[in-house]
Amino acid sequence: MTTATTTPRSVSRDSIFAGGEWVSPSTTAEIILESPVDLSEVGRAPDAIAADVDRAVRAAREAFDHGPWGRMSPAERADWLDKLADEMERRGLDTAELITAEIGQPISVSRPWASVRPITHLRYYAKVARRPDFEEEERPNIHGDGNSIIRREPLGVAALIVPWNHPQASLTLKLGPALAAGCTVVIKPAAETALDVFAFAEASLAIGMPPGVINIVPGGRETGQALVAHPGIDKISFTGSADAGRQIASAGGQRLIPVTLELGGKSAAIVLESADLDKAFTSLRHAIFDNSGQICAMMSRVLAPASMYDEVRDRLVALAGDLKVGDPHDESTELGPLVSGRIHERVSGMVDRARAAGAQVLTGGQSLPSTGYFYAPTVITGAAEDSEIVQEEIFGPVVTLMSYNGVDDAVRIANDSHYGLAGAVYGAEDEIVGVARRIRTGSIGLNGYRPDFNTPYGGYKDSGLGREFGAEAVRNFQEVKSIWR
Repeated sequence: MTTATTTPRSVSRDSIFAGGEWVSPSTTAEIILESPVDLSEVGRAPDAIAADVDRAVRAAREAFDHGPWGRMSPAERADWLDKLADEMERRGLDTAELITAEIGQPISVSRPWASVRPITHLRYYAKVARRPDFEEEERPNIHGDGNSIIRREPLGVAALIVPWNHPQASLTLKLGPALAAGCTVVIKPAAETALDVFAFAEASLAIGMPPGVINIVPGGRETGQALVAHPGIDKISFTGSADAGRQIASAGGQRLIPVTLELGGKSAAIVLESADLDKAFTSLRHAIFDNSGQICAMMSRVLAPASMYDEVRDRLVALAGDLKVGDPHDESTELGPLVSGRIHERVSGMVDRARAAGAQVLTGGQSLPSTGYFYAPTVITGAAEDSEIVQEEIFGPVVTLMSYNGVDDAVRIANDSHYGLAGAVYGAEDEIVGVARRIRTGSIGLNGYRPDFNTPYGGYKDSGLGREFGAEAVRNFQEVKSIWR
């Protein structure tokens, strides 16, 4: 493990962003962001209360009901999205550095996820907005005596509740389609990343975006609850835990407003007997451990055939030991710390309970000597199929290895989960597609896992409702109107 350098100087915000203005919050309460590297203070942001949420929603409501945004042509909104992308690109490297300070994400990860992918998302949805499919004219009536216009209109004000693990890219996957559709938005970032989100406020001011289109209220759980419950919200898009997703779905159901949920996962990587293990482990290095395992689509279960179990086990242990853990500001670091003491306690507690229940920790399974929240890459075997460590999302650099006897057994184990977000199958081309079709999951990779942004993404079962990514994501923020002749 490398020694951490000094955390960059503290960055503070003392305002929320509503109606195109910096607004003093209605509370003196603050979020104090702690570096997970050395526990120093990274910065402060307002911990918005219900009154602040109300101000932001009212600003978004005014902008939608009486402003120009929803009445623009899709092509005009596309021009604004391109301008926003250009402005965010200018801020990208600084934003990446800030995210590394906020959550300890290695700079080699935060740069593409904060300065490349979000820009790609915004420009992609600008292209989507220019497509001529927001209104379909002259669909023949079934009676043969006329036709209809099928029109897609913006839903209204959208609440975008964003996680901390990839804060910029997770936001633009919601913001891009929402703005393309013609919605105005209120953004609630995670408390752990309450600072970097304000780059969008600065960018929107720099390009002169109509006021009230983008509004930002940082805060914790109570802030999110106030936003979800606000009667001025027409749509909720949330990424986070399954437990929080259930509460949000219930709140949306009570108000009969649409909800999109991208939730947790416990994804399985199935290694077939025909797999090229050299290639498979090149992929698994990232598919298991990227961002210290703090990604909902991580392959946190590896399934190996009994005939190859020993070799897969030894390779997993060697892989975990080869990862460079340490200072996230170091270009060569692969894994940084866990984001917070709460997550560190969760991960270490789950591993300790697995060990106490009889599972074997082959490597890792302990905190690393450091001031911060570093945890060693961990490989566990011998855990029961119904155990916590096998069934529950861990959100850390921990993988369980399980043996199977035949493809049917592998499919059974992979599907034995209340999650269904991602997965991967490694093997010969003539058999991996057939196996992939049998896995109950929203996305699955063949000899690797890298979701295609141009295709729908989401989960089965407890992994969520609806789909993000692709042109289909714009539909999340639209109503459909039929105009009959």
